[in-house]
Amino acid sequence: SLSAGLDLPGRFLFATLTLMTLIAILVFIEEAVYIYRKIPSSKRSIIIWINAAAPVISTTSCIGMWVPRSTMFTDFTAGIFFAIVIHKFLMMMIKECGGQKVLLRRFENGHFTITTGPCCCCCLCLPHVPITRQTLFWLKLGTFQFAVFRPVLTFLSIVLWTNGNYVLYNLSPKGPALWISCFIGALTLFALWAVGIMFRKVRILLKCKNIIPKFALYQFIVILNHLQTTIINIFATQKIIPCAPPLSSTARGSYIAQQLLIMEMFLITVISRVVYRRKYHDLEPPECVAEEPGDKKQTP
Repeated sequence: SLSAGLDLPGRFLFATLTLMTLIAILVFIEEAVYIYRKIPSSKRSIIIWINAAAPVISTTSCIGMWVPRSTMFTDFTAGIFFAIVIHKFLMMMIKECGGQKVLLRRFENGHFTITTGPCCCCCLCLPHVPITRQTLFWLKLGTFQFAVFRPVLTFLSIVLWTNGNYVLYNLSPKGPALWISCFIGALTLFALWAVGIMFRKVRILLKCKNIIPKFALYQFIVILNHLQTTIINIFATQKIIPCAPPLSSTARGSYIAQQLLIMEMFLITVISRVVYRRKYHDLEPPECVAEEPGDKKQTP
């Protein structure tokens, strides 16, 4: 068994990380109860989904740490959940502006700046896009497609894995793992791009609702759960992370990624509780708010 193969420091580390995961779950449950009681029903489920991202990733990482053979399933579960959270975060920004109709009235003559990361931050020649019902639909579609296609591709990967055709760390062009990973990466970039476009437009308006710290926490989860894990896995497959019997390089890289994620998601869970628990005032009606941050309206 796994516990029998661990020395005393290893058991202490596993116990500490497991305790951190349990504390993160308890903090989230307490926060969910608070949100259910204090937040209006129109925003309640969205905010609970977003707050659940860090505890869910911490839980799946803890399970993968204790049961190494479940790593593929735990990683896929965390990926599917976070794909839904990306869509929920975009919807939260629309809800915080008062909903789609109110947002369209607030920015009636405004434009979206699409020269933003991660797709088009260097394409300064791209035109500004007017804010209409159609452009909002395309932004929501940009995140919704990821929430739909990520589970479908995950299911396809599991089917191929059970048949022996899908090997997680085999990135040769002849194997399906490389192509599925590239397709998921492209879908992820489009979803993050849609969220970035919306955030760039509403960040001044929603500054009173701490949208910047909320977006920063969301970005940290993206970077840590995707970029950090990918880099560690590449180092492991290239043998840069040495093997430590009985663990191979890939298994050791997976352990390192999971243990880092547990500690990082624990911190994000605690910080999210502070950021989302504050009481915020409702925004003023659209007629009383300048549409652009540079506008100055004289008061009679």
